[in-house]
Amino acid sequence: MSKATTSKVVLITGGTSGIGRAAALAFARRGDRVVVAGRRVSEGEETARLAREAGGDAVFIQTDATIPSEVEALVARTVERWERLDCAFNNAGITGEMARTADCTEENWHRTLSINLTAVWLSMKCEIRQMLKQSSGVIVNNASTAGLVGMRGGPAYSASKGGVIQLTRTAALEYAKQGIRVNAVCPGFIETPMTDAHARVNPDLEPWIRRIQPMGRLGTADEVAEAVLWLCSDAASFVTGHALAIDGGLVAQ
Repeated sequence: MSKATTSKVVLITGGTSGIGRAAALAFARRGDRVVVAGRRVSEGEETARLAREAGGDAVFIQTDATIPSEVEALVARTVERWERLDCAFNNAGITGEMARTADCTEENWHRTLSINLTAVWLSMKCEIRQMLKQSSGVIVNNASTAGLVGMRGGPAYSASKGGVIQLTRTAALEYAKQGIRVNAVCPGFIETPMTDAHARVNPDLEPWIRRIQPMGRLGTADEVAEAVLWLCSDAASFVTGHALAIDGGLVAQ
């Protein structure tokens, strides 16, 4: 049996850097065919190149996951190229502006929920429709520990990630008997370009994170990617509707 017939077709939104790039490389090392989606062309093309070098087949498709027509085109182009869609990692997201609830602007609220929650829903709509045709498929959504516990100063972010978890659970129940599994990963504080950007603005951030973390460190993008890989594998065939915390014990406190 050829590698092409045994490898999976994987779609990753927000694949231009951080956790999305790490996931693309993890799937590629397994020999899968990876579609990297995102808004930034140079970074997306770089992820696809690295994925090919890692052993997979990969392409980049520029996509704004908040625009329905672009999401529909993304899934259609994926299926046109490889005839199916086995796994999807809906990873695109932002932290938005940090502010207490009464100080959160309407602009920040709508932008954060649009990218973090509505885009996940739009992606799932198109992914599920294709997976129903196949009677199989796995979806993993990137939520956050902020969707499991409160986060001071991040009302929009917390609301969006809590919404992702509930959307995940709902879809898991709806399609459990139709061969589709839907789960979420909930990363804690992870070393990514997004976290680095916040740390540059607030030098006290990383020392604070290390103090509150039971493990005393930040997680890595590769650690989250490995969890996504497992949830998409046959080893997790009886797992659906689950929100998996990858947080060094943060929410266990």
